[in-house]
Amino acid sequence: MKEEARFIYSEDLLKYRFGDGHPFDNRRLQPTLDLIRTLGPLEDHHLHPPRPATEEELTRVHDRDYITLVQEADRENIPRERLEEYGLGTEDNPVFPGIHQTSALVTGGTLEAAEIVMSGQARHALNLSGGLHHALRGKAAGFCIYNDAAVAIAQIREKYQARVLYIDTDAHHGDGVQWAFYDDPEVLTLSIHETGRYLFPGTGNIYERGHDAGLGACINVPLDAFTEDESWLDAFQRVVPRIARAFKPDVILSQNGCDAHRHDPLTHLSATMEIYRVIPRVVHQLAHELCDGRWIAVGGGGYDIWRVVPRAWTYLWAEMSGHPLDEMEIPRTWLEKWQPNSPQTLPDTLHDPEGLFEPIPRREEITQKNERTVNQVLRMAGLSE
Repeated sequence: MKEEARFIYSEDLLKYRFGDGHPFDNRRLQPTLDLIRTLGPLEDHHLHPPRPATEEELTRVHDRDYITLVQEADRENIPRERLEEYGLGTEDNPVFPGIHQTSALVTGGTLEAAEIVMSGQARHALNLSGGLHHALRGKAAGFCIYNDAAVAIAQIREKYQARVLYIDTDAHHGDGVQWAFYDDPEVLTLSIHETGRYLFPGTGNIYERGHDAGLGACINVPLDAFTEDESWLDAFQRVVPRIARAFKPDVILSQNGCDAHRHDPLTHLSATMEIYRVIPRVVHQLAHELCDGRWIAVGGGGYDIWRVVPRAWTYLWAEMSGHPLDEMEIPRTWLEKWQPNSPQTLPDTLHDPEGLFEPIPRREEITQKNERTVNQVLRMAGLSE
């Protein structure tokens, strides 16, 4: 199996966009791809085009009547009440032209990434347009039409009978993937997220642990609002390696939402770029330790599309492609090209300089609360330190 990674991309993926003013803006892929290219770890031979997921592939996770409605949703003759019954035509999930075709292409991109890895064409593959982890069996939710990660996991299970570890570090709980495999002991879903007390989708409690045969194959680590780097990374590094080693997966699929950053407008976590440098490094090491390197990665949330997303996902691809980047300056050419698009001043380094943000006043209280959560999660998993 080759060490080389693959990067799934097509400009058609930019069409997954809900319109001006909507927080989910796939224009973020353009400055991200440009920053990666500017820094050097992406060449043409890494690129691999997506292909649309078939209806049959989508039905591994989604109800056929829901798929049919999505296929017809951009026609003007469907009553609004019927669309809303399926989570469409809402403020979160407005209908856009070609909604089925583009959503199926996003899902097919993750299916391609999975096949590349599972068939041995490359050890790692990345689909930054994926990570739409909120879509449910018969309903759109949280800016997600089809659940590409869940569809890919279902295909891996069916075709390769592989044990899949799903690691979700988006600030929002990975509910759609969790529910899709809630009773499957061969798929372990692990989500580290902001507590649902104040944030969509409101799920992800530590007591959501799986059902029937899948009991214990669902791990949730809800962190307190305003959690900073040190506490976030303590939770991640204490839980993820232990769970991964105990589960012994054949492949890791990671969802890499980057909305836990303090700049993100939709969440209440207070991390910096440091966690986005560490996350892929740890997952990469675990993939080689446990899975012969098999690692599929997708994007996810991230709503500061100029200051945060390009830097976070540059760290991700650099790690996947074997060119890890540490603290360094962002090239002037990139800054001059994209600054006119950004309403805020773009940072000139990949990392966030020390002292950039004032400490959270409740730091000690938040840290202690998160430590209690982690201790309880590990106890319930039978992995107490």
